[in-house]
Amino acid sequence: MNSVVQRVPAAASSQALAHFQARLTYETDCADVFYATNHEVKDFVLLDVRTPTLFAAGHVPGALNVPTRTISEQRLAEYPADTLFVVYCAGPHCNGANKAAVKLAQLGRPVKEMIGGLTGWIDEGFGLERGN
Repeated sequence: MNSVVQRVPAAASSQALAHFQARLTYETDCADVFYATNHEVKDFVLLDVRTPTLFAAGHVPGALNVPTRTISEQRLAEYPADTLFVVYCAGPHCNGANKAAVKLAQLGRPVKEMIGGLTGWIDEGFGLERGN
């Protein structure tokens, strides 16, 4: 008898490759955001989509606070249409980043979610900025 891990067989390698490659088009992680921000050209805009109060209490350095409910074409007008937005919220227990990604995609904007959110950032040992 197989373990619970193998009771459902793994996908064929070609299917797994397609799946995992596709996931990378939708998400990035905290370590990649940290590295890009500190060692490469920052070619994306990092959006913290939580409330201003939570943002002020601590956020990823360099993030802009744009709560999901305030995302609009007018709010994004200063950014070229091909600007990549990377969104995050509190963490895996929060779907705020997903909701923000939907709004950005509906506006025709490129978007990725920073998986792990603020919780992931802290878990990686990265520091926070405080205040606005």
